[in-house]
Amino acid sequence: MDDNKVIRQLIRVNLELEGFEVVTAADGVECLDVVHQVRPDVVTLDVVMPRLDGLRTAARLRADPRTRHLPLAIISACTQYEVESGLDVGVDAFLAKPFEPGELVELVRQLIERGADRRPEGGDAGLGELFGAAGAERAGRAGG
Repeated sequence: MDDNKVIRQLIRVNLELEGFEVVTAADGVECLDVVHQVRPDVVTLDVVMPRLDGLRTAARLRADPRTRHLPLAIISACTQYEVESGLDVGVDAFLAKPFEPGELVELVRQLIERGADRRPEGGDAGLGELFGAAGAERAGRAGG
C-alpha cells in the first residue's frame, strides 16, 4: 500500500501488465483490512503512510498467525534505520524509489515463488533480499 496515488497506480499498472491481480490500499489500516479479505500472495508497503505506517503494518502482519508467512516488501526511499527496523519486524525485501518497472516485477515474482516455501508446512525461512527501499500494494497471481 502506498499513500501516493500516482505511485499506487504505477505499481498496479506494471504488475497487471505482467498478469498479476492487484488490489491497492491508501494506508496501513486499509491494508490490514484488504489483506484479510483478499488473502494476497505478496504485500508491498511504503514506509510513510497515514494512520499506520509501513513498518507498523508489517509488524502487525507478522504478529498475526493468519499472515505471519505472507511475503512482505517495502518499496520506498528508506533510510538505513528503516531498513534495519524492517528486517527486525520481518520484512522480506526492499525496493528503492525510484525503481525500474522490471525490478518491481522481478521482486514480486521472487517473493511469490519463495513465499510458497514459507507457508506453515514449509518452515519459516526468511528471504532477507535487499533490492533497495519501500512503497505499497498487494499483488497476487491472477486467478488465485
